Order: sequence, then structure tokens, then C-alpha cells
Amino acid sequence: MPVDMNLAELPGDMPMMDNPAARLNSREKAAIVVRLLLTYGAVPALTELSETKQTELAVQLAKMTPVDQDTVAAVATEFADEIERIGLSFPTGLDGALGMLDGVISEGATARLQQMNPSGYRGNPWDTVSAAESSRLLPYLESESVEVAAVILSKLDVGKAAEILGKLPGERSRRITYAISQTGQVSPGVVQRIGISLSEELERRPVTAFDDGPVKRVGNILNYTQSSIRDEVLSGLDEDDKEFADDVRAAIFTFANIAERISPRDIPRVQRDLDLDDLATITAGAKGNDEASINFILENISKRMAEGIRDDSKEKKDLAPEDVEDAMLRVVSKIRELEAQGEIFFVTND
Repeated sequence: MPVDMNLAELPGDMPMMDNPAARLNSREKAAIVVRLLLTYGAVPALTELSETKQTELAVQLAKMTPVDQDTVAAVATEFADEIERIGLSFPTGLDGALGMLDGVISEGATARLQQMNPSGYRGNPWDTVSAAESSRLLPYLESESVEVAAVILSKLDVGKAAEILGKLPGERSRRITYAISQTGQVSPGVVQRIGISLSEELERRPVTAFDDGPVKRVGNILNYTQSSIRDEVLSGLDEDDKEFADDVRAAIFTFANIAERISPRDIPRVQRDLDLDDLATITAGAKGNDEASINFILENISKRMAEGIRDDSKEKKDLAPEDVEDAMLRVVSKIRELEAQGEIFFVTND
């Protein structure tokens, strides 16, 4: 049964002299309780105590002499009575409160509380550091002293450490690598303080409302917008912010981009998930760059299938531009879905 009680702060001497526990101080009683719990396989959460109290408790355990059964029973009874008097327990500090409220309060409130949190850091800060993306850790390896950088690199898993080291300038990576050889004498306390400082820096990153930046969000919207509307929006962006408009153009993937952004070897994989009737519709109604993209697709699938699509396209007469546009959007949607799943990869667009 979990016990939410500070074992190092048990009640002091009891006033009744016939009580065997009355001659013991609070530290001795705590030592007896801990020893009793460990004997029966119940491990108390001593890590919740400060390191000072843990040390004092360990020293007291070392000082203890054998205790008779009546004294043990009296201390256990006193301890049980104290537990029964507790009506409701609460978490210790802001970390404990955050753990209790996890998933209940908003991300914004959680971020503010973490910033308010005093230096009483609980848990392992290196778990936070190790979980951070390499791109977020790289600036710290570039700006910190080589000694601190060596400690950080030593605490990361080998793969991530090698990735970050490979992105550092040659001279910097050489100095950090040499500094790692000097970390043998660094005390655990120093390593812990470095971890706490770095993890708190990483956690100070403000909580944002959107996972993606504005360029990617606008690009994704325009990907599924009819070409006439997309061109109008981009023209307006050119007038308001030419640099932003250019970035959005680079993020957009439309049917016209297929020939330049998809590798020929990926076309057969794409074609398996496409509706052949959509390809026939596009073949019949595509113009300009869109026509170049449909020809690119037909050139990179089986000759027999390409001929069948071209034959079917001849049957499609008087197509409305909207029908051709809708067919293109369905093809683009499937390609983006395959790219997001890692089935295919876009060719870099300079």
C-alpha cells in the first residue's frame, strides 16, 4: 500500500513512558519503519525525500542496534495511527501538481507552470535532453564551453551524438571530442546541474498553436485549391510580401509539378493507387505544364496501360474544366498521401 508520508519526520517522543517507542527519537523511528517495510518487500518512495534527508536516514540505519519486538510493534502502531489520521494527501511541489493534472489543464497553462517551477527539479533531466531533436540541441553544442558540450554529448545515445558531431565545424568537433576524454573526473552533481539547466532551456520553448509554420500551412491549403484561385492568391501575395509568396510557391505541390518533383522510378508505385479514369480525364483535358505532367506519368508506366489510357481519353469529349481540375486534385492528394507515408520521396525543388 503506498504511503504518502515523510518517513524522516515521524512524530517525536511519545509522552507515555510505558510505550517502548517513547525513548526513541523521530530518526530512529523512521529507520525502524523503513527497515520493517523493506523486510516485507514494500519499497518506500525514499527518492521523494531530499538528498539530505535520504543521507540522514541511511546514516541512522547504520547506527541502529537490534530492537526488540515490543518496540518494533509500538513504532509500527504509532506509524499506522499517523497514516489513519491523514484524510487527504497532495503532491509535493509544482512537479507533483503537474503530474496530477497531466491531460487536465491546457498546454499553455502547463508551460507557464513549468516556467514558474523553482529549482527543485524532479526526475531525470537527461530524459528531456535525450528526447529533444538534434536540430534543437545543435545550437547548445555550438555555444557552450567545450567541457559542457562534452558532457552533453556523452549523455546522448551514440546515434544522436554522432549525428550532432557530424554537423559541427571540424575544429569544434575535434575540441569537444578531446574534452570527452577529460570527463572522467566530472562529479555526478555537475552532470545533474548541466542536465537540469539544459532541460529547462529546452522546456522554455513557447507553446505554439500550430505545428507547422505559416509557409507550409498556406502551401497545404493552396495545394487543394483550384488553379485559378491559387494563381489569384499568389498574385496578391506577390504584392503584399514577395519573399513570403516565393516561399509559398516553393512549398506548393500541384499536378504541374509532378514532372519535376517525382522520380520516374516512383511513378509505377503512384499509378497503382490512382483511378485510371482520372488519368484518362486529365489526358483528354490537360494543357501546358499539366499536359507535360500527364505525359510524364504515361511515359513511366507500362506501354500497354498508357495506350489504354490514351484510347479512353479519346472517348471523353466536351469535358468541363472543373472535371479535369477535380481529377488532378485527386491525383495530387494521393501523391501527397504516399509522400507523407514515406512510400515515395519528392525530388528537391531548388
